[in-house]
Formats: sequence, structure tokens, C-alpha cells
Amino acid sequence: MKSLSLILLSSVAGLAMAAGAQAADLPTKKAPPVAPAANCYASFYSWLDSTAADCPLSAYGVTVYGTIDVGAGYSSNAAPFNRFYPNGVQEIISKQSNSGGKWQWVPNALSQSNVGIKIKEQIVPNTYFIGDVNLGFDPYSFQLSNGPGSLVQNNGIAQIHQTANADSSRAGQWDNSRAYLGLSNTTFGTLTFGRQYAFTNDMSANYDAMGGAYAFSLLSSGSYVAGMGDTETARYNTSFKYQVTVGAFRAGALAQVGDYAQGNGAANAYQFDLGADYAGFSVDAIYSYARDAVFLGTLSGALPGTDLLSAKLANISSGAVAAKYTNGPWKVFAGYMYAGYSSATDSYAVDAYNNGFDGVGGYSTPVHLGQSSQAAALTAYNGKILQGAWVGAKYAVRSDIDVAASYYYEGQNTYAGSSKPNCAAATAPGQGTVSSNCSGTTQAVSALIDWRPVKRLDVYAGVMYSAVTGGMASGYLHSNNVDPTVGLRLNF
Repeated sequence: MKSLSLILLSSVAGLAMAAGAQAADLPTKKAPPVAPAANCYASFYSWLDSTAADCPLSAYGVTVYGTIDVGAGYSSNAAPFNRFYPNGVQEIISKQSNSGGKWQWVPNALSQSNVGIKIKEQIVPNTYFIGDVNLGFDPYSFQLSNGPGSLVQNNGIAQIHQTANADSSRAGQWDNSRAYLGLSNTTFGTLTFGRQYAFTNDMSANYDAMGGAYAFSLLSSGSYVAGMGDTETARYNTSFKYQVTVGAFRAGALAQVGDYAQGNGAANAYQFDLGADYAGFSVDAIYSYARDAVFLGTLSGALPGTDLLSAKLANISSGAVAAKYTNGPWKVFAGYMYAGYSSATDSYAVDAYNNGFDGVGGYSTPVHLGQSSQAAALTAYNGKILQGAWVGAKYAVRSDIDVAASYYYEGQNTYAGSSKPNCAAATAPGQGTVSSNCSGTTQAVSALIDWRPVKRLDVYAGVMYSAVTGGMASGYLHSNNVDPTVGLRLNF
């Protein structure tokens, strides 16, 4: 028994010594607690130095967001400011470039000022109810963006006295950017319905070194890429849109339901998109078709402010492909677009009061007004081919400074339309050919520096030179413009 007691006592002592040795190796203090995340609402500066993604204005699945973009600049051949026109001023050379050299306020130079509400709420695992409503506006006048409204403002006014104006899918609606609802599943993709961007509208921003900036890019202006041949089809007002991603590949389909009566810019339209991302490369290819696409213009001979617009219609089949490559601080962009126009399929009755169909924004567009006949309005673009190409690059000098440069080309063939065009040179300087149905080009080259002193604020300066020739210069008072522009953009 005595030997057994000694053995047990020795064992306990040995275990105690071993435990003590291990205890000596353990930390004698608790690890410091993890520092709490900084409160981005602690001060105005801390909010400015956060991103909208890191510090959103969100509650219960609803997020309020937006952008305010203000600036100023000079145009060597200016078009005076118009509070309805989405761009405010026309920095790309236009028919309304009538004021010579001029300093002026420049809204929305880098991007459209806007405010919106997003919804994203999980309803079952991996499936979300989503929505987005957004409107664009002029930050100086707070007027809702309204291209057709800018045309109405210039009805009956001689070209030499007109302010900036052009057709647009933004027509003063409360949802002039977009308004849709839908479902998103991490596996099966996203299905939405409502007023939505065409795939090519997204392309004009995502595959452009200038991000589709109004003051520095040709892609988002007019019919170049955003609307695939017609600015009014840059957005589909009543449409279904499906997008899915599988590994490195993505696909999408967009189909308009309803016609002009539902605020669409065509009687029927659809698009298909295929894309992929791999090893720094991103590429998308898009096919598009629009039946009876609308092209609005001022109504010559009308009293100023007359709430009627002239219109031409066309069927448009088009395709585009764009790519970008990212390598460290470098991003390189390139793209090509082709659009073929043919005579519109349908004619539209006009009553005794010259009231035709109502287009985007509810503006009445009797197609024979401003044309020699309704037949001329339906065949005006028959045989037209529009092609465009662009290249550009962006370089991150530092994490808060980017520099970019781009070149843009847009060209058309000579097409008959309703009559054989007169392609003789116009007698007045800067006016290209006698007929706008003749071959011609629009070209632009631009450069931009963008500094972000805090994460929500861009301080930018850039310049674009644009020029027109041939049929695309027909009726112009000047053939080129230079537009150095500076500004501030705040995202919230």
C-alpha cells in the first residue's frame, strides 16, 4: 500500500509539473478586441470619403442614391444652353452650333445628374425581389431631362437662333432613366419588367474609356451606339429583360411589349446579348432590331412652342461588338457597330386636326408634318447604313487619379431615301453636301483627367474635338468644335 501511495503521489506531481510547463507557454493576456468599423456618418468628411457601396443610404432593403454633376467650359462653336436638353449644351458639333466661341455652364458633362431608389429584399434563400426607379435632371434648373421638349422649345425658330436641342428617349418622364421590378436568383439569373436600358446603352458606358460622358464621348450622343441607330430605342419603356451568368459567360434577352401608346420609341423592338470575361478580357456582342423606330425633329413653319413635332420612321437591324482588357493600371477599350435602315413597315393615320400617334413623353408626332408626304416620312432612311468604331485607353496614375483618351468614328453611306440625293458640295462654308442623304462622317478625339480627392467626389477636366463632313455636315453652320470643360461630380 505504501508503495502504491508513493506511485500515485509521484504521478500527480508529474502531471502538475507538466501542466505548469504548458501553462507557462500560454499567453498571459487576452487578445485585444477587434476595432469596430469606422462610422461613415461620423462627419460630413467621413461620409464623403466613403463609397456609395460601403456607406449606402439604405433601410429595410431600400436604397436612395444619385449623382449631381456640375461644370463649366468653352465651346469654339457653341449651341446655347437649353434647360430641357439632357446634356444642357451640345458640346459635339451640331446644327445648332450657332453662337461662335462662348463660355457657359455645362451640366452633366461626365454623367447625367440623377436621383433614384433601389430595392433588394431576400424572399427565399438565394432569391431576391429587386427594383429600381431613376430620373435624370438638369442640376442648374432642376428641369427633368427632356429631349423632345427641347425640340418643342425650338419649333418655328430659325436655326441661327436655336438653343441646344435633339431627340432623346428621356422625354420629361418621372422615370426618364429607368423604372423596373423583378426577381434575381444567384443561379438562374435575373428577370425584370418595366422601363429598362437597352444592352447597347450599357455597352456605351461599360466599353468606353470616357464612360459615355456627354462632353467627352460620341458613343452616348444621338444614335451612335446607345440606341443602336436611333436614340429613342436606347430605353424600352415596357419590356421584359432576362440576364444570366454561367461561369465566365453571360447572356441576355430584351423584348419590348406594347408600342407608341405605352411610351416606346418604336412599334416593336428586341435585343440579344452574349458576353464573357476571361484573363483580364471582357467582351460583349449584341444584335438589335426595331420596327418603325421614331426620329423626331423640330417642326419648321410652326409657331414657337407649338406642341407638335415632325417625325421620320425606319426599321433598323443592327449589331455591335465591344471589348476591353485590364492589366494592372491599364484599361484598353475598342468596339464596332453596324446599323442597316429600311422603310418603315406601318403607316399611321392622321386626323383632320393633324394629330397622329403620341410618342415618348406624350408628344404628338403626325409623321407627315415636316415631310413632303407621309410616304416620304416612312421611306426617308431606306438604304441607309451607319457604321461606327472607337478605341480608347485609361491609366490609373494613382488610386485616386485616372487619365484617359479616346477616338470615335461614325460614318454613313449615300442612300436614296424617298428621292435621289444631291451630293454636290454646299456653297456655304461648313455645310458639307447639299443633301444629308450623302455619305459623310462624324469624328471625335478626347482626353480626360479625373481626380477623386475623396471617394464620392470627382474633380475632372477634359477636352473633345469633334468634326463633321459630307452628308453628316449638311445644313451645319460650322463643321467642328473644341470644348475644354471642367467640373465636379458627387455620388451619393
